[in-house]
Amino acid sequence: MHNATHTDLTTPGSRAHLAELYRSTLVDDVMPFWLRHGMDREHGGIITALDRDGSRLDTDKSVWFQGRAGWMFGTLYNTVEPRPEWLEAARSCVEFSRKHCHSPEGKMWFTVTREGAPLRMRRYVFSESFAAISYAAFAKATGEQRAAADAVKAWAAYLRLSFEPGAMLAKFEPTRPMKGIGALMIGIVTAQELRANLGDIAVSGKTCGEWITAFITEIERDFLKPEHQALMEVVAPGGEIIHHIDGTTLNPGHAIECAWFIMHEGRHRGEPRLIALGAQILDWMWARGWDAEHGGMLYFAELNGRPVQEYWHDMKFWWPHNEALIATLLAWKLTGEARYAKMHAQVHDWAFTHFPDREHGEWFGYLHRDGSVSQPAKGNMFKGPFHLPRALWYCARELA
Repeated sequence: MHNATHTDLTTPGSRAHLAELYRSTLVDDVMPFWLRHGMDREHGGIITALDRDGSRLDTDKSVWFQGRAGWMFGTLYNTVEPRPEWLEAARSCVEFSRKHCHSPEGKMWFTVTREGAPLRMRRYVFSESFAAISYAAFAKATGEQRAAADAVKAWAAYLRLSFEPGAMLAKFEPTRPMKGIGALMIGIVTAQELRANLGDIAVSGKTCGEWITAFITEIERDFLKPEHQALMEVVAPGGEIIHHIDGTTLNPGHAIECAWFIMHEGRHRGEPRLIALGAQILDWMWARGWDAEHGGMLYFAELNGRPVQEYWHDMKFWWPHNEALIATLLAWKLTGEARYAKMHAQVHDWAFTHFPDREHGEWFGYLHRDGSVSQPAKGNMFKGPFHLPRALWYCARELA
């Protein structure tokens, strides 16, 4: 399945090989695994808590994944080929989400039972962002006006709950106020997906493009720290570094994901400055995140090189590698710099050597630092058909 000599982006034959590998892994391995084992034929939607062989570990449903999977299936239908099974999977996730995942007050749940009864509400708003992109992709696939309206409504809820003071119960006491990068960077990619599927619509006073500008501006102003060569996860409201362990913990994979969102936007707009900004973030956070000893992306780092509080800091999770695949490929394509081709080969070779399950398909999600499997489950509330298929889809398209 994998030959490291075929991962050099600088040769046409290698690019063709990589394009086919990414595409075939996506359409012949990863998505069939979820169609076969994840789709709930009885109650609708998707179950993501799956063991290595696809057997169910739990039937409670992730609301994030009704949106994430709905978007992925809808996007494949819209951009790869119009396979009926992809549209039906998207429809199942969208309809389950509509029916069961919005609370009477409007905020979405985080988890529900298999049948759709509410289990948990979280004090963040990502269920709404994922619902918005799934509804938008479904609207594009079907022409359904209701889905477009649902996407707008979910996006407006995301914006209000994420950025309107007092709209949601604060996560921390006012003793040490902080803000996170997550809502801003997810805002960028959500607006990009809405624009791609619905056009540059105006919601809550700004077009998608205007929201993206606002989010990138705030990230660059408050979270980017050139003097430390780092992109922060959290800062004080004015952008100051919080000199406590929660304030100086870095998440390289998350920052590299943000980097490619910004590069993608730079290409869309024809703005070299944004491409350069995204590439700079990639450079800095790759330097902090790449494990020089064992290879692969470390999960957490600390701003000043000190120990990290989280005990899984040196584990190798699947998704930072997926984000690094996209970011390095995009950086190479947009800048032509050979070092990005080398970085792409590094992360590709490590990931495709250690994560794929040769026996049952799909990828393991959680490895020890040395690349050995920590636990073999294929999915849970956070892992399902999103980061991996999105990376395969994006990279295959870039190389086509």
